[in-house]
Amino acid sequence: MMKQNQKGISFTGFLVTLAVVGFALFIGMKLFPMYQEYWALKKALKSVAADDAVGSDAISIRNSLEKYFDVGYITGVSAKDVTIERAPEGVLITADYEIRKPLIYNLDIVGKFKTSEIKRPGAQ
Repeated sequence: MMKQNQKGISFTGFLVTLAVVGFALFIGMKLFPMYQEYWALKKALKSVAADDAVGSDAISIRNSLEKYFDVGYITGVSAKDVTIERAPEGVLITADYEIRKPLIYNLDIVGKFKTSEIKRPGAQ
């Protein structure tokens, strides 16, 4: 009689694979909200930079950003953390911030983000 070889994954191999995939999903669940907030912030900066109703002064830009932050559930950065400075092309709006989220026990995930937009005079 011929010996038949078994094909497939062993139970131990399945558990190791499950642990690795589970850990990757756990890390992804911690990272995704940080990046989602970053994308919402980029969208808010782009909208404020393109809006003619928003003035070029720092107060009106910050007030408009606060409204976008409230609607977009952006909590990791506030409008006070956004720097607004004059540039040759217009007004440079920059957000440079860091988010720290707890991972396991005393380990944290740190995300460092920076984005900027230029508000040009008369831009649509």
